[in-house]
Amino acid sequence: MAAKSSDGRYPPIEPHDSGMLQVGDGHSLYWEVSGNPGGKPVVVLHGGPGSGSSPAKRSLFDPDHYRVVQFDQRNAGRSTPSAADPVVDLSANTTQHLIADIEALRVHLGIERWLVQGGSWGVTLALAYAQAHPERVTELILVAVTSGDRSETAWITRDVGRVFPREWERFRDGVPAADRDGDLAAAYSRLLHDPDPDVRARAAHEWCVWEDAHMSLAPDAEPFLSVADPSFQLAFARLVTHYWSHGCFLEDGQLLRDIGRLHGIPGVLIHGRYDVSGPLGTAWALHRAWPGSELVVLDDTGHGGGSMAEAVLTATDRFAGRSR
Repeated sequence: MAAKSSDGRYPPIEPHDSGMLQVGDGHSLYWEVSGNPGGKPVVVLHGGPGSGSSPAKRSLFDPDHYRVVQFDQRNAGRSTPSAADPVVDLSANTTQHLIADIEALRVHLGIERWLVQGGSWGVTLALAYAQAHPERVTELILVAVTSGDRSETAWITRDVGRVFPREWERFRDGVPAADRDGDLAAAYSRLLHDPDPDVRARAAHEWCVWEDAHMSLAPDAEPFLSVADPSFQLAFARLVTHYWSHGCFLEDGQLLRDIGRLHGIPGVLIHGRYDVSGPLGTAWALHRAWPGSELVVLDDTGHGGGSMAEAVLTATDRFAGRSR
């Protein structure tokens, strides 16, 4: 086992392989591989939708044991075309497209089966992928658990305003008065595709300010989306609102309904007690319906931070040992 740094993570490493994979519809995905080329394969699914892959995620896996695959989902990060492009068409970006992309990447890299790790939106995608292709999944590690249901979107865009009333009123008032009683994700999506660049930029910033507001009740939570590069804000907000205004392209309740497809696949669900963005109820319901799962509730964090990385490392180390 490789030596860990003082914060418990494995030392930073660089990819030893990377490239662009054409997946059709004019899309090319950026991908990279780090760690042991002959190690246990794991694919890391980023959140958002639209956050893009992160170098920090490499340090959550023992580089002596894991072959770590990361990629930027359609229109995110270094994949092309970018959602930051004012004329980009998002119609060929759905959950079903992303599931097919994961399979295309697996085949491209010559991987038979892999551990699937996802965070936030990446949990929804990981569950949808695993339920579509259970024979390709060895284990699941799911962090800040979501299911993509419309009730979750309604909570984030409207109901949680009872916890943050001042911030929510600012968020609501960011759309035209005629749209304030309707689907706020759809209303923001329309603004984010407005021909006026100032309208687009203002809508992207307001969306990111609201995301930062509700992300956590933990006292040490710090904003990161609202202070990000405007180009990133636009791409991120466009992708999130595209998915949320379409119910994440899933039937409501689909992932809980089809959880039986994961029978025999071990899983660890990690969730912060202070995650007001995605309350613990979703993780609890999935855990109760999935006999092969373990639920880890962290009492020091929300949607991220605190002991979350430590909990992920515990899971990845255990599954590394299990593979040997």
